[in-house]
Amino acid sequence: MELDDYRRTSFESWEAMAPGWERQRAQLEKISAPVREWLIEKLAPKSGDTVLELAAGPGDTGFAAAALVGPSGRLISTDLSPGMVEVARRRAAELGLENVEHRVMDAERIELADDAVDGVLCRWGYMLMADPAAALAETRRVLRPGGRLVLAVWGAAERNPWVSIAGRMLVERGLVPPPEPDAPGMFSMAGERTRALLEDAGFTVGRLEEVPVRFVYRDVDDYVLRAQDTGGMFARVWREASAEEHATMRAELADSFAPFAVEGGFELPGVALAAVAS
Repeated sequence: MELDDYRRTSFESWEAMAPGWERQRAQLEKISAPVREWLIEKLAPKSGDTVLELAAGPGDTGFAAAALVGPSGRLISTDLSPGMVEVARRRAAELGLENVEHRVMDAERIELADDAVDGVLCRWGYMLMADPAAALAETRRVLRPGGRLVLAVWGAAERNPWVSIAGRMLVERGLVPPPEPDAPGMFSMAGERTRALLEDAGFTVGRLEEVPVRFVYRDVDDYVLRAQDTGGMFARVWREASAEEHATMRAELADSFAPFAVEGGFELPGVALAAVAS
């Protein structure tokens, strides 16, 4: 797929998913808490700082930073999807945050001046961007000397069965094409590619480490419901599949999830790769 085509379909997908991410926000934030805590600890925002969040989605990661920079500081919460920006705006209002600026913004073309912010954070965003190298170069440009970037991407597919099992099933059934090498995707920045991209953009990597998470589901139906809400490709395939195909895929997922059975459902592991750079 050409990058401009990818940009268009990605935008449309995230716009369509925004309501589902809002419905699943509390569950998603519970799952991602270890990653959020790692990022905020390593970012270490101070009172009065200006922090930029890219691909903010529902915004909760950045809101944790907003609480630390205080009324004299500012969080610029951004996403390419206007729908997602509105989700974050509603959440900030619920939390009573008054030091947050919400903006629709393309991370590959950040609409800020050079040396504009003290810190940048991005949770599970760069890996899905059409040109992460351009986005990281832009991040470097807007970050003040001495400022920090903290980011998280997903580790290797085999370390993330919560999503790779379903993805492999869809590919094997011919319902989606296999991922193209080096194309944007869930696992496109696993391993040393993250370090290489950061260094190519002029960053010095201070730390790169794995952060484990876990996804808990009551049953296969719970998994399917949440995957439809938060996974654009899965939602499209499931919507277009027949009732017979639904039954077959549910049975296959149940078999694949069996090794992860726990009392009351399934617990599927995941591993994020988190980095701090300056």
